[in-house]
Amino acid sequence: MGKTTATSKTSWKTPVATWTRWLHIYLSMFSFIIVLFFAVTGLTLNHVDWFPEKTSVKELDAKLNPAWVNQSDTAKIPKLTIVEYFRATHGVKGLLNDFRIDDRECSISFQGPGYTSDIFISREDGAYHLTETNMGIVAVMNDLHKGRDTGKGWSWIIDFSAIFMTLISITGLILLLFLKKRRSNGLIVGVIGIIAVGIIYWLW
Repeated sequence: MGKTTATSKTSWKTPVATWTRWLHIYLSMFSFIIVLFFAVTGLTLNHVDWFPEKTSVKELDAKLNPAWVNQSDTAKIPKLTIVEYFRATHGVKGLLNDFRIDDRECSISFQGPGYTSDIFISREDGAYHLTETNMGIVAVMNDLHKGRDTGKGWSWIIDFSAIFMTLISITGLILLLFLKKRRSNGLIVGVIGIIAVGIIYWLW
């Protein structure tokens, strides 16, 4: 009877340990670049002063078709045409953040990771002033880390990254529970880590 019970316990432990190890290894390798990216950008985000960069600002004045903006009925102003004009003519990037129309001018704002572009257009004659700001690669990485102005696609990547990191952590913990010689010490170290983080947060 004792042998049967021991055998049944072993029978489910072996496949669980095998599948957990498989998941842990391949999830870790699949998400290696993502985990590395968020680890590095966590450092650059927390210590911006360690990575000084020169912000590049470009300004220009030009003129677009005045018929687009000087219409009395603002609802007829072709916003999409104007936006695509700036993308095609000046290579404006990022997401359209704002498009405002008042009596005298139109103001358009584009934003992306480490990037902004602001445009002010005179409704009288179509003359505009464009200011484009690039804040450097570290600013781009930091904004990607925060998911700021990155669009829905990158938001999905952040969600998947969070899921992968959670699964990696859980499978790592499960694997530790199967290692009899290291299980106790591993759990003790884990608890010490939790307590240490809590103390640091409480004190500072």
